[in-house]
Amino acid sequence: MFPPCLNGWGSDAMNEVLINPLVPLPVILLAGAICALLLAFALWRGLSGVWLRALASACVLSAMANPSLQRETREPLNDIVIVALDQSASQDIADRSTQATQALDVIVTAVQARPSTDLRVIDVPDSADDQGTKLMSSLSQILAEEPRARVAGIVAITDGVVHDLSVTPDFPAPFHVLLTGRAQDWDRKLTVQDAPAFAILGEEVLLGLRLDDVGAVPNAVANGRAVLDIAIDGGAPRRFEVPVGEDLQLPVTLPHGGMNVLQFSTPELDGELTARNNTSVVQINGVRDRLRVLLVSGEPHAGERTWRNLLKSDSSVDLVHFTILRPPEKQDGVPIDELSLIAFPTRELFLEKIDEFDLIIFDRYKRRGILPTAYIDSIRTYVEQGGAVLIAAGPDFASAVSIYRSPLADVLPARPTARVIEQGYLPQVSELGAKHPVTRGLTGANKGGQPPTWGRWFRQIEVEAERGQVVMTGVDDQPLLVLDRAGEGRVAQLASDQAWLWDRGFEGGGPQLELLRRLAHWMMKEPELEEETLTAEQDGDTLVITRRTLSDDVSDVFVTTPDGAEQTITLSEVAPGQFEAVLEVDEMGLYRLSDGKIDAVKAIGPAAPREFADTIATPDLLAPAVEKTQGGIVPIIDDVPRLRDVRVGRPASGRGWIGLTPRGAYQTTDVVLTSLVPAWLFLLLAAGLSVAAWLREGRRA
Repeated sequence: MFPPCLNGWGSDAMNEVLINPLVPLPVILLAGAICALLLAFALWRGLSGVWLRALASACVLSAMANPSLQRETREPLNDIVIVALDQSASQDIADRSTQATQALDVIVTAVQARPSTDLRVIDVPDSADDQGTKLMSSLSQILAEEPRARVAGIVAITDGVVHDLSVTPDFPAPFHVLLTGRAQDWDRKLTVQDAPAFAILGEEVLLGLRLDDVGAVPNAVANGRAVLDIAIDGGAPRRFEVPVGEDLQLPVTLPHGGMNVLQFSTPELDGELTARNNTSVVQINGVRDRLRVLLVSGEPHAGERTWRNLLKSDSSVDLVHFTILRPPEKQDGVPIDELSLIAFPTRELFLEKIDEFDLIIFDRYKRRGILPTAYIDSIRTYVEQGGAVLIAAGPDFASAVSIYRSPLADVLPARPTARVIEQGYLPQVSELGAKHPVTRGLTGANKGGQPPTWGRWFRQIEVEAERGQVVMTGVDDQPLLVLDRAGEGRVAQLASDQAWLWDRGFEGGGPQLELLRRLAHWMMKEPELEEETLTAEQDGDTLVITRRTLSDDVSDVFVTTPDGAEQTITLSEVAPGQFEAVLEVDEMGLYRLSDGKIDAVKAIGPAAPREFADTIATPDLLAPAVEKTQGGIVPIIDDVPRLRDVRVGRPASGRGWIGLTPRGAYQTTDVVLTSLVPAWLFLLLAAGLSVAAWLREGRRA
């Protein structure tokens, strides 16, 4: 393509003289050298017709070079103006979207009024995976699709907060920024600087937080203090007053195992741009360092070893096993202070350090005076204050020395009737147990009227459930496994001492390990085994809302989206005790859920997306790219600049205007090549000049 034609628009012609040799160039050069030698010889001899011979040689060489006239027909091409409209989430703050739309209308009208100019408008939406505003990536893509020689200018309508400056393209024309926002804008933002992915229960972890006021902060706000609310799992928040503009180290102790959702927020103040960055959510998985279990065996029996092996098989369990080998009623003359093989620290375990245990198991224990009433009462208090007790009942539970005849009866949900049933039966999951997380979906459980596939047990202590939840039954649908809450703690009663038959594989065995692990985790208040829960999990672009309950139906769930909008979701039963619904989500941030009884929160991406990390409009980030092209950055709150033509290399912005550089690009539609002088005419001239030289030299002779 030849240099641009700058003499007007419309079809144009370009003429140019070219050399179109008839023979290869080396032949012409060789012929020229021979002619030069002959002319030099003629001059040496003093021939009078040397100048005629020189003209004849020039005609011969010109004929061989074949000078031609090239005529091109060119079609001018329109200039291209690119306008990028930032439609990221930060542009929805205040009236920025309105400002941007009005500026776009003005620029579009101005470009369309220009002759021979095409307009390209591109939208720059939120990027996926919270990557922020990808303005430069969008411009690089469209510049790769358009002829760079036709681009007369690039205009970006944005708040200036761009997150892909590392891929800034080499702009072929002036790059201008029309800046949205206002000079008096200010905002308060909350940032979590450091948070672990998991933490040990009972141990403090430090979270790094920071509150900052940015922009044109009013004097009434700039007092250096702010309110910080902290809530866990959507519960009632605790309020603190913290300094602004300083790094904070917040000690946190997780309340339970599993996922803990910690929400930090500061109230929205009058005049600040947005409250979207006033909240931050941290999800920390709570794990137990060690599970401390106290196993109290009333007497040696076949199932004792099973309990011990089960607990010792888990490396995360610290087991203290207290076994009564020789009861005091055995009259063999052994002093009572020698009944244990070693001195057992009963007072230390049951009074002083009982709170250090996560679970206490009584396996066929009966009152024999080994543990005084004060110790049993200490265990009752331990349960009411958040501890967990599991009773594996043997025949003694139905006798007068039953542990039920102690202060522990206040927290036990089932009362013994004094009857011991000795017959084979299949333990079954009750209708309520089919909904309870401890027994729901147990391997081999009865389902749809079909009996369970596990082995039989042969002893059951008859009990009457006065409260709690009967999740398994035995003979004649009598309560076999009863779960209950007592104060802040939890209690489980297993009305049989023959669970060990499953461990031994009798008649195919059964899911003893699975059942007892679920029991332990439920008693440890693990969230995944709570019977009344409301949870939400992200699945691609959807949010799967799950409500577990022991009721037959559930209420609608009210969902509050990150932008404050509310939706009502109706759940459907997908399994006994489990109701679900799927919600399409198209916005990152914090979703709040409530059914009137249980509240929950779910963070899709960060609670405050990257678009809201910096909300103050700024020219600073794009200034280097603008200056490199001699463009301009113009706030559009007052007025949109007019367009003006400027020459390449001249400043392209000024007061109230921004410049475009007309490119004068064209495409060649036709080329005609014509010889300037026919070759025969050159040869005829050469012959004539040669004859004239011979005649002139002949007369002189």
